[in-house]
Amino acid sequence: MRILTTVFLLTLCSVLASGADVRAVTPPGVKPVGPYSPGIVAGEFLYVAGQGAENPEKQIPRDEEAQFRQCFENIKAVVETAGLTMEHVVYVQVYLTNYSDEGPLNRVWKQYFPKAPPARSTIGVAKLNGTPVEMNAVAVRDLSRKKVIVTPGYPASSPLSPAVLVGNRLYVSGHLGRDIHTGQIPEDPGAQVQLALDRMEQTLHAAGADFRNLVFVNPYLTDKIPMDVMNRIYAKHFEFGNTPARATIKVAGLPSGANIEFTGVAVLDLSKRRAVRPKNMEPSATASPCVFADDTLFCSAKSGFIPGAHGGIFASSVETQLRQTMRNLLDGLEEAGMNFSNVVSSNVYLDNIDDFARMNAVYAEYFGSAPPARTTVQQIAPGPRSEDAKGRFPGLEQISIIAVK
Repeated sequence: MRILTTVFLLTLCSVLASGADVRAVTPPGVKPVGPYSPGIVAGEFLYVAGQGAENPEKQIPRDEEAQFRQCFENIKAVVETAGLTMEHVVYVQVYLTNYSDEGPLNRVWKQYFPKAPPARSTIGVAKLNGTPVEMNAVAVRDLSRKKVIVTPGYPASSPLSPAVLVGNRLYVSGHLGRDIHTGQIPEDPGAQVQLALDRMEQTLHAAGADFRNLVFVNPYLTDKIPMDVMNRIYAKHFEFGNTPARATIKVAGLPSGANIEFTGVAVLDLSKRRAVRPKNMEPSATASPCVFADDTLFCSAKSGFIPGAHGGIFASSVETQLRQTMRNLLDGLEEAGMNFSNVVSSNVYLDNIDDFARMNAVYAEYFGSAPPARTTVQQIAPGPRSEDAKGRFPGLEQISIIAVK
């Protein structure tokens, strides 16, 4: 009964949602395949949901470059419906099922971003929902606030910017555990992690920031990087209990054979940065539940994990796990004085994209007529779903969110 009451109240809050400053953006003729908005304008930013390679005739081009071009055209349609141009785009995440060569992507990228390109992270995933490639984006409404950050010695031939500054907020490109000049990848996994963090630190310094300024980080890693190795090295760079929010995602692959990538968001004025931790969550050396950047709350990826001394995932279905995930996300939102009506963007990571419709049915209960922008991916091959000796099940989904107060 408590769950049903909570869902009803949250849905009602979404329908009555707050601010004239937040609005959904839907290009003419576009009908989303799930409970999400193609775009959400929130304050000075536009959040663009994951856009696939399907054209208006519901067809996907066979040529790879044409697929990328269609993704950009779909992003462009959302951006222009919001009254902006592609020049206003400051950050793009690219999800590829064919990640062996960034060449085709980069060639098309340069056509859409010939100058002052956005920051970018590129991730290889196992499967997407009906498309071989998907991209989401963030754009700024006032173009005069956009400033490209370039680190000393950064290759002039690179199609993307190391970072883009928008007023007080910094969007940082994906930094790989791979030497950007020689292409060499250290043999030791720990050295790869440190190299990626060193590169990220150089970019932060170029913008007048350091690791303290980060509010959100995506570590993307392949199965060649042990999680404990990554966490041990990562934790050394942050203050215990005051770390950025984080979505740590195992992926099928990364560009140029790399095994680790760090991308994220920072805020230059540390007085505008505040970590938020619900009372039922212990301080962590690797991630804060949520962190404010001005009025925007970046929340770590949550799963259906029940917290506590004997915690774990005790549900076998995507639907039940998702309800616990939303409960966990709500803890962070409520601690920040918000609820699901404040959410403007989300990333959903599924163990199996075949669960897309089942996930949508539950996810839709938490949002009203203008749900957040959303990207949904299956980042690695599905794992086993059997319970262990203590009745715990593997996670079938994770969700990270961005909310605006």
